[in-house]
Amino acid sequence: MAFQTFPHFFGMADGTAEIAALVVTDAQAGAGLPGVAPGTRILTDWRDAVSDPDIDLIDICLPDHLHYPVAKAALLAGKHVFCEKPLADTAAEAKELADLARAKGLSTRVGHAFPRNPVHDLAKEIITSGEIGEVRLFKGCQHVDMFGDPSAPFMWRADGALAPTGIVGDTGSHVFSFMEFLVGRVQSLVADTMILTPRRPVLAGSALGSAGDGLTGQEDWAEVTNPDAAHILCRFENGARGIVDFSRVATGRKFRQGYEVYGTKGSLIYDYDEVNRLRFYTNEDRVGRRGFRQIDVGPEHPTYRAFLPLPNFALGYNETKIIEAAEVIRSITHGVPMWPTFDTGHHICQIVDACMESGRRQTWVDIDLAG
Repeated sequence: MAFQTFPHFFGMADGTAEIAALVVTDAQAGAGLPGVAPGTRILTDWRDAVSDPDIDLIDICLPDHLHYPVAKAALLAGKHVFCEKPLADTAAEAKELADLARAKGLSTRVGHAFPRNPVHDLAKEIITSGEIGEVRLFKGCQHVDMFGDPSAPFMWRADGALAPTGIVGDTGSHVFSFMEFLVGRVQSLVADTMILTPRRPVLAGSALGSAGDGLTGQEDWAEVTNPDAAHILCRFENGARGIVDFSRVATGRKFRQGYEVYGTKGSLIYDYDEVNRLRFYTNEDRVGRRGFRQIDVGPEHPTYRAFLPLPNFALGYNETKIIEAAEVIRSITHGVPMWPTFDTGHHICQIVDACMESGRRQTWVDIDLAG
């Protein structure tokens, strides 16, 4: 949808995209795709798309363990690559992909869409301008309840073979993308990673968001082999400290995301429930008038104005994906990298790696910022 519609909002001057092929191995899931993207070829093997000389860009929306091999094959075939997060199962794999893309001069992108909401461009502008002074503390979280119910069916996201980093690479990487975008690189951390529901029923046909309503009591049960949740303390390269938590078992939290950035002269607060609103505090206000003010992003921001001429008509997740698709195509047509590239994905995979190692060792872990 994003690739098909972004020219309606951003115009055609920076390029357009034609969806040449869709790869789907589930015939039932792919049954309606020809109607969604007329003229598009439906393939059953990703290798056929990667080897097609008429395809310029490969967009990887696959389980975690396939990100690295598909991205590597695409880069070796001379394709630009847009890959969902996490970029790879390990930081070493992510670095290999980033180095390969750089050597071949190819455009890359990792699917960290949330920071592309223009409200976060405003937050970055405020931080970079020094309006809140030196950043001293970052607090961030993201919680969902897809596995809040112990009877919610097992799926690939709970399988350590298909998603080795579990919620750390899945949801944690979203929080890490805000950290990288707003504050900078993480230098060291200690993480408590945990499996809170060790076994789940296997229910045929279940997917993300499935409930355990169809259970009969005769189901097989599978072991959950990757983390459900994590609590993290971290230190940034610039001296700031961080407190981060995320989970997939927060019963009742359909989607909870937010961050707080505290500096020496002011602070910022963001809550996804007020998706285009930033709360800003500054010591520049005189005593007796200090307090958080709310700023609603509006058409003064180009990526907001592309959709709406009036402020406070919220942009949601679909709009951020459209912004993302437009930037991917712009980066290819102009040959200019746009955040977050595979280098960013590597940095975030380093944080994921450190969390997994710290969870195993129960100790602080340093991150090699030169690696």
